[in-house]
Amino acid sequence: MIHTIRFRLTVLYSGLLFVLAALVLGGIYVAVSKSTEQRPYTTEYAKAYSGDQYLGRREVVFVQEVENAVNVKTLATLRDYSLVTLVGLYLASLGIGWVLAGRVLRPVRSITRTTEEIQATDLTRRIKLDGPRDELKDLADTIDTMLDRLEEAFSAQRQLIDDASHELRSPLTIIRANVDAVLSAPDASDEERTRAVAIVDRATTRMTRLVEDLLASARRQGTAFADADLDLARVAAEACEEHATPAAARHVRITRDLGAGLEMTGDSDALRRAVANLLSNAVRLSPPGGTIRVAAGRADGWLWVAVRDDGPGLGEADQQRVFDRFWRGEASRRDRHTGLGLAIVRQIVESHGGRVAVYSQLG
Repeated sequence: MIHTIRFRLTVLYSGLLFVLAALVLGGIYVAVSKSTEQRPYTTEYAKAYSGDQYLGRREVVFVQEVENAVNVKTLATLRDYSLVTLVGLYLASLGIGWVLAGRVLRPVRSITRTTEEIQATDLTRRIKLDGPRDELKDLADTIDTMLDRLEEAFSAQRQLIDDASHELRSPLTIIRANVDAVLSAPDASDEERTRAVAIVDRATTRMTRLVEDLLASARRQGTAFADADLDLARVAAEACEEHATPAAARHVRITRDLGAGLEMTGDSDALRRAVANLLSNAVRLSPPGGTIRVAAGRADGWLWVAVRDDGPGLGEADQQRVFDRFWRGEASRRDRHTGLGLAIVRQIVESHGGRVAVYSQLG
């Protein structure tokens, strides 16, 4: 118990009160002592007469000496009572300080009790401390805010694991089924073996793409960005150049309208990947003979990049989910894409303090 904050606060409070009281009483005692003439009480005698008749020797007492004697006794009484008062005050202050320290530290015990009850598997508990807006209230609110962020992060992590497990289950099932079929049929023809190998190759390619996208998504959630000065127009132009060949293979044309002076600070590789993911979707969804328009500029203090294509478009409900992890439209499901590309775009943009949006309509 002597190592608790409550005990230390009690001792500190009582000690300070004792020292202050001792200084006050000591000052009073010294002041009274200085103002009092402390001379020894003397006894003198004088001859007493009544007329001409001698009455003998009588004891004579001076009034000033009586006053001095009274003052000396008063000082002694003051000293004794001061010592008794100091001892009583110190003992009383220990009890009062213990109670007051307990009341002051009661919110701390509430915070400790709640945090001890919180487990990694259940982050729904909150402290929700009531009372005045003081330092302890700020501490409790800060812990609640931290728990909100932790709960959100753990929920996102669990969702990512669940989604990744679901997405990986399908290609793994395909691989196992085809391998088992080939191994259990030693008389399988070369054509059947070739077809099984092709299916396994597509499944492993899909798994590889999924793992790469998951790693990219995890990196984007971190803060390890290589921030440097860059030209956003140049980043967009490089992404366009990278997709020129895939676009030409699908007979899709890419046009650019990139403004000048679009300097900013950020991770050029991450931003290039964001634009590349947008272009990859646009190339994949654009019909043969279509056109993809890439533009960049500055408006109201913001830098922006836009990618427009001639794809089938999205309904209003799908637009709300297009940047969610593992969400895939009809075309993406047919092509067996991971559904992480646009989620990575959102993470990259938001990590640079930006916003991402989609404007589309069916047809």
